Amino acid sequence: MESISLSDCNLGALDSLSSDSIEEILESWSCFCSTTDAILNGNVEVDVEDEFVSYVHFLCNHGLRSLVEDQFFQSLEVTFETRGVSRFWHHFDAYINGSMLMNEASGLEEVLYKALEELSLVKRCQERTLLMLVHSLESHRDSTLDKKHTSDAERVYLLSKYKLMVSSVLMASIPRQFPAILNQYFKRRLEELSTLMDGGCQEELHDKENMDLDEKRKSFSGVGEMDIDEHHNRKKLSENSLLVKNIGKVVQDLRSFGFTSMTEDAYASAIFLLLKDKVQDLAGDDYRSSVLDSIKLWIQAVPFQFLHALLTYLGDSVCPGSPSYGLKSPLASHPSSFYPGVDTPSEGLIRWKLRLEYFAYETLQDLRIAKLFDIIVDYPDSSPAIEDLKQCLDYTGQHSKLVDSFISALKYRLLTAGASTNDILHQYVSTIKALRTIDPAGIFLEAVGEPIREYLRGRKDTIKCIVTMLTDGSGGNASSGNAGDSLLEELNRDEENQDIIDLNDDFNTDDKQAWLNAQRWEPDPVEADPLKGSMSRRKVDVLGMIVGIIGSKDQLVNEYRVMLAEKLLNKSDYDIDSEIRTLELLKIHFGESSMQKCEIMLNDLIDSKRTNSNIKKTLPKPSQAGEARKSEFSLDALAATIISANFWPPIQDEPVNLPGSVDTLLSDYAKRFHEIKTPRKLLWKKNLGVVKLELQFEDKAVQFSVTPLLASIIMQFQDQTRWTSKDLAAAVGVPIDILNRRINFWISKGVLAESAGQDTNDHIFSLMEGADSNRTGTHGGSNDEHLMGDEEGDRSLASVEDQLLKEMTIYEKFILGMLTNFGSMALDRIHNTLKMFCVADPSYDKSLQQLQSFLAGLVSEEKLELRDGMYVLKK
Repeated sequence: MESISLSDCNLGALDSLSSDSIEEILESWSCFCSTTDAILNGNVEVDVEDEFVSYVHFLCNHGLRSLVEDQFFQSLEVTFETRGVSRFWHHFDAYINGSMLMNEASGLEEVLYKALEELSLVKRCQERTLLMLVHSLESHRDSTLDKKHTSDAERVYLLSKYKLMVSSVLMASIPRQFPAILNQYFKRRLEELSTLMDGGCQEELHDKENMDLDEKRKSFSGVGEMDIDEHHNRKKLSENSLLVKNIGKVVQDLRSFGFTSMTEDAYASAIFLLLKDKVQDLAGDDYRSSVLDSIKLWIQAVPFQFLHALLTYLGDSVCPGSPSYGLKSPLASHPSSFYPGVDTPSEGLIRWKLRLEYFAYETLQDLRIAKLFDIIVDYPDSSPAIEDLKQCLDYTGQHSKLVDSFISALKYRLLTAGASTNDILHQYVSTIKALRTIDPAGIFLEAVGEPIREYLRGRKDTIKCIVTMLTDGSGGNASSGNAGDSLLEELNRDEENQDIIDLNDDFNTDDKQAWLNAQRWEPDPVEADPLKGSMSRRKVDVLGMIVGIIGSKDQLVNEYRVMLAEKLLNKSDYDIDSEIRTLELLKIHFGESSMQKCEIMLNDLIDSKRTNSNIKKTLPKPSQAGEARKSEFSLDALAATIISANFWPPIQDEPVNLPGSVDTLLSDYAKRFHEIKTPRKLLWKKNLGVVKLELQFEDKAVQFSVTPLLASIIMQFQDQTRWTSKDLAAAVGVPIDILNRRINFWISKGVLAESAGQDTNDHIFSLMEGADSNRTGTHGGSNDEHLMGDEEGDRSLASVEDQLLKEMTIYEKFILGMLTNFGSMALDRIHNTLKMFCVADPSYDKSLQQLQSFLAGLVSEEKLELRDGMYVLKK
């Protein structure tokens, strides 16, 4: 503000005055003070005003202008403090201790209105008195060339000084609870306004959902209905306008008293609190629908309309000459619809919009991050919630918050001993698919997935569960019922993507496309692992990340080979279409050379089907066989699986004595095979395969599909209905402990009964003529029970662990010799030494984890000791 030239107080001039003149000045000063007090106390008679003006002129003529102003402002301050401030704060005495502040029926709004009205009245009276002084000073000033400009500047100066005085007096005595009182007032007013405006917001949502229906009804709606709607809308607008006007009046009064910052903080806090409650209410725990659009619409309909009306009431309008003229919010694509009657929103309104939407995005983001574990459990049904979270993170850029929170939830809720490996894998697959939406480049997925991968590497059944997920999609967890967890789905997607890449190879190498890709290039985020490829080249591969848990595809292929062999050997037919499809998909991902043995195994099934068909074609016709052979088995009942043993995993060969008729049947089949496939011969694995039996009881027939050993056990009871365990074990050709374990199947079905014999170690098994229908699962009909090696002891093949142990046993003597020579060695040194010197057949090709597992077995056998990470011989 331009400096004002004011007459200084020239007290030195008093020395040249006579005593009468000095007496006259003192009398005028006393009268000036008394008339000032009279005017400030409400005496505004014309005579008093005239006397006041004359005294001001007289004192100014003697150079006492500054003393006049100081004395007048001192009187204003005292009067304002006694008549205004003390009474103003007295209205809030009941709320100072906070006991009535939260009471809705406390009448806080009325108390605030009354207090502000009284204080405003005192302030207006004092402003009129101040203007009287201003006019007196202006009339005394001598005429100058720029008298009007000087008078205006002096008026602004004195009014600003008074405003500062008012604010200082109020702030000096403000109660500690007054900010909380303002917060509570704006909270209640905005909740009331939200209730009124929220109805219109819900109607707008409903109108959008039923827009087509409303358009159809337009042609049938009458004028009366439109009049009712318009009247209802006018009434609602009137209520909103009155409420906003009341709020605006309070804000305006508080601003005039110097509470501008405190007032803005109060209603801003109320708005954000209301917005937070609304976001939480809309978000809830339902993740199957998007809520971001509803939140934006509510912001537009409620807090934004309030702020627009409030700022308009307070005079915050656009100045065409201001730098912000024409500036539009990047989030407001249609600002004219947001602010009716305003072509361009003010800069303050734009800032409010950015603040509100950022707060809404951040609040929804925090809610979704806190529940991200549950959201991923429900994926893909929770895809809308994931999409909302993606938009929020794109807006706020707080991806690190997601990483930290989700890793903490994983360690607390998933990576525990009580969680099965299947559940962890299913959650990991869902996590990859869900975060692939949020982070297509996989930057943050790497950080989130590392704790899961590290934990799964320590579980022994991880490989087996992964292979099961690859083959049947359920991972052994039939109850999951989540199609999104199937890795077969990812194999199919890889095949489709491969086809697209093949078709677009020429297009991708086009120079124009390369230039467009270069223009869209962006650097990796700072959180990206520098050892990984660039974000533009990185692709989130679900199957690749799952295989990455193991570290080597060879282990996965070996486990799949064992599982495939187990499944093929337990098939009762030659239907392998699904296995062929899975193998073809795996070949795309792992390469044909890795899956060659598996392909030969499937070809063995195809060749077996053809060979079996050719053998049966050479059988004599039923009329030539004669009635005498009716009771014997026919080759029609036999379907052999002929395998190339060199390409299959090691097969467990357990001795078992089959009934003579079955042995005859197998010999006959082998003879016919030799005739067709000369010079090849069959070597039967009698413990493998599936036998379909039909057991005849008095009133029913029951069908079973069991292993050859179980079939051999029950067939021994055809000629003899009572057996001791020793005799039966000898007849079947298995040890007694194995017999006692396997025969429990027939006992559980109610076919056999067990009783104690004369010897405590020898049990007696008897055939039950009338089998219990409840235990066999039938009621006079037939039943087909499948037993495909449910017990671990029924496995047809050696497990991968057993095969690994057998292969590693070759290196046991070499390891013991190294430790004898060197004394102690670390795991890494043992591994590197084996790789260096064990190059002859079989060469050492095991991983560090496999070696560590084998050494742990030697430690448990007390052949080695582990001391401070060093392996030594057990003494």
